[in-house]
Amino acid sequence: MNQIIRSLVIILAFQLGLMNTIKVIAQSNKLPFILDGVHNNPGEPLTKTDFSNPLYLKEKGYTGQVINEFTFAHAAITFDKLSPDIFPEGSKGREWVMKAAEKVRLNIKKAHAAGLKVYYFTDIIVLPKTLVALYHDEICDKNGKISLERPKTIEIHRIMFEELFNTFPDLDGLVIRTGETYLNNVPYHTGNNPITDGEESHIKLINLLREEVCEKRNKQIFYRTWSFGGMHDSAKYYLDVTNKIEPHKNLVFSIKHTKGDYHRTFPFNPCLGIGNHLQIVEVQCQREYEGKGAHPNYVMDGVINGFEEYKIQKLAGKYQCLNDLKSSKNFVGIWSWSRGGGWVGPYISNEFWCKLNAYVVSKWAQNTNLTEEAVFNSFMDENGILNAESRKAFRRLCLLSAKAVLRGHESAQVPFNSNWTLWMRDEFLGGIDSTKTEKGVSEEYLHKAFNAYYKKGQLDKFIEDKNESVAIWKEIVELSGKIEMTDKANQNYIVVSSKYGLLLHQIIASGLNVLSIGFKWERTGVYDKEKLSQFISNYDKAWEEYLQLKKDNSSCATLYKPYSFVFVGPTYMGNKGMKASVDKYRKLL
Repeated sequence: MNQIIRSLVIILAFQLGLMNTIKVIAQSNKLPFILDGVHNNPGEPLTKTDFSNPLYLKEKGYTGQVINEFTFAHAAITFDKLSPDIFPEGSKGREWVMKAAEKVRLNIKKAHAAGLKVYYFTDIIVLPKTLVALYHDEICDKNGKISLERPKTIEIHRIMFEELFNTFPDLDGLVIRTGETYLNNVPYHTGNNPITDGEESHIKLINLLREEVCEKRNKQIFYRTWSFGGMHDSAKYYLDVTNKIEPHKNLVFSIKHTKGDYHRTFPFNPCLGIGNHLQIVEVQCQREYEGKGAHPNYVMDGVINGFEEYKIQKLAGKYQCLNDLKSSKNFVGIWSWSRGGGWVGPYISNEFWCKLNAYVVSKWAQNTNLTEEAVFNSFMDENGILNAESRKAFRRLCLLSAKAVLRGHESAQVPFNSNWTLWMRDEFLGGIDSTKTEKGVSEEYLHKAFNAYYKKGQLDKFIEDKNESVAIWKEIVELSGKIEMTDKANQNYIVVSSKYGLLLHQIIASGLNVLSIGFKWERTGVYDKEKLSQFISNYDKAWEEYLQLKKDNSSCATLYKPYSFVFVGPTYMGNKGMKASVDKYRKLL
């Protein structure tokens, strides 16, 4: 009831323009929007997870569910009002639409039965292929892209929203994404990024959504700033857009907590806590660039209190964490990505580490007066980590995991350029080949990092971080054996996943030591053959033990692959990568 009253007061405050009232409300202890969404892998079977169950979400205190199956609700309509030829009676396309619509209705029904609001993840622009063919000359620009600059495109979207909410009148609202358009799960549709004219495109689209959804139908819009061109990470760009949009009680901007994607070393997002509009913060719990739950990676201390690199690297910004942001008049919610993000694996069968991250951020959102540690302790209570030694070990293990990941993936000692972070992502480990792989986004980045560090005399420090990461992981493995809990499957998984983290980072450390020796040899003609031999031996041994860990433990996640990421499905695996780079210098022996 308190939450309902608080939400009503926020709505009234916006209607009356009482921003000071909102500021007071934002400082109270429960956020009105506590959302969760499973980011299913595009084109793959839906993720099997407790977080897809609305009853589970309700039990954990969430207020809303974001449905993100990439079978969009606005793809499950016929456009009959526009033309009966788009999905004619008896066509396979119409049959697909009808089945998709039934799934949407079922998802809405389940969420409402559990007492949750339901919001459908929506890529714009996505329209039926037959519609685009029929109206091509009226809706496409000279490059063949569907354009919001064409009046017919706007008209079609007005018809689309009308049919969408007539077909699904119980749908509470939409989460809007621009920039990326995933068509993997909508075989009868096509689309593209609508932002063709920078800020003006955003303004045009947001005003359309505000009018058709927020005002006309009193439904919720969460407009994601995640796009291209500055909307997500430039405060000036964000304000240039949003200052031209009149605030509305149903219009909320959804912003990742990082200035960019979910990477360490990225500053807190400068678009948060500014402007005149309400905002929710997106937080990823299954970190797609950091193991995806295959090993310990507790990030919520950093999200809530600030990551260690913010202090080490003196990353500027008014806000550094959610604890700072909670005083902002704009901040009204959290959207946790409990599962998913990115592509392919590693795939997990135990959600323990994802559940830890999701629990802490969602419970904190239910009472922002609590400390992160207090919420963390509550997780241990609920998960049967009860004796003092186990609690001490578990807490230290989790905090160390964040330190180990930073040093293993990026760096704590030397500045790590945001353009290099993709050297490892999803289930792939890149190498240092200087040639960009076709449609690749991983292979060249480590080469750039090595080159920059070498020129500045910092390459050894970068490698030292990898060695320190291994030392931390060894302590994590030791701590994992000291933890007792009532759920023995989870207790075992803590041990197995900790060993996974150690072996993975031994591979990374040994591999990058090899690459460092080879990289320097190419520039000086000198190398230590004994050291090279030892690091190659360590690399090979770590791989053997890593493979054996998976064979011996059914709960173990799928393994990383020493290949580069290329943006070509379904495998996304290139021919180059860490293996190719190590093997190149192996020949020196």
